[in-house]
Amino acid sequence: MIRLKDVHFSYRYPEAVLKGADLQIVEGLTLLVGPNGCGKSTLLKIIAGVERPDSGVVEVEGHDMWSEEVAARRNLAYVSEQPDLTPYATIKDVMQLVCRLRAEPLERAREVLENVGLEQVANRSIRELSMGQRRRAVLAAAWIGAPRIILLDEPLELMDRGIRGEVLAWIERSLAKGALVVIAAHELEPFVAKAARAVTVCRGRLRLFEPLPAAERSRFELLDSLARGGNASVG
Repeated sequence: MIRLKDVHFSYRYPEAVLKGADLQIVEGLTLLVGPNGCGKSTLLKIIAGVERPDSGVVEVEGHDMWSEEVAARRNLAYVSEQPDLTPYATIKDVMQLVCRLRAEPLERAREVLENVGLEQVANRSIRELSMGQRRRAVLAAAWIGAPRIILLDEPLELMDRGIRGEVLAWIERSLAKGALVVIAAHELEPFVAKAARAVTVCRGRLRLFEPLPAAERSRFELLDSLARGGNASVG
C-alpha cells in the first residue's frame, strides 16, 4: 500500500505542486493521468523518495519514506521518465549494486542487460549511452528481483517494439502476482483493460477515480477525458 497524508510540495514557485494531498493506493494498476505540467512526475518522485515533501507523510508498505527509508525502498522499483542513474559508474556496476541490494545473484545483472539489449555496452557509463539506451538501463534495474511496488513514468517512451512487448509482459506478470503498479502515461491504450483506478493532479489536489467503468470503451473515454484535463466523474 502507498499512503500520502497531508503532503505539501513546492518547487519554490508561487503555485504549489501538491497542497495537502491525501491518497491511499492498494495493489493493482493505478493510472496517473493529466495534461503536461500538472504534477504527475513530481507525485511519482515524492512517492519514490526522490523528492522530499515540504510537509506531510509518505508511507510505502507501512514504512515512512524518510524515517524508515531502507524498509520503504526495499520492495520498490521506480522507472523515471528521465534516466537518473549515476553518470560515471558502468551499467554493469549499477546492475550488480541493485542485485546486492535486492539479494539477487550477480548473474542476474548480465541477464537483465541481455533482455534489454545492452549486454554489448555493459562496461560503458550511462553518459556514454543514447537516451533510449539509458531508458532501457533504468528498466533493467527495475527487472532485478520481484518488487511489489512499481512506479513507472512513461514506461513505453523511446522503446522499440520488442522492448515495449517485454515491458507490457512484465507489468502483466507483476499484476498477476499482486503487485501495486502506478503508471503515469499519455499513451493510455496499452493499460486501459488492466487499470483498477485512476488518479489526477489538478492545482495541487489529488482526485481518485475508483472503480472505473466496467465497459472498456466507457473506461477509455473517462481516462481520455481526465488525461486532457477534464473534470469527469464516475457513475
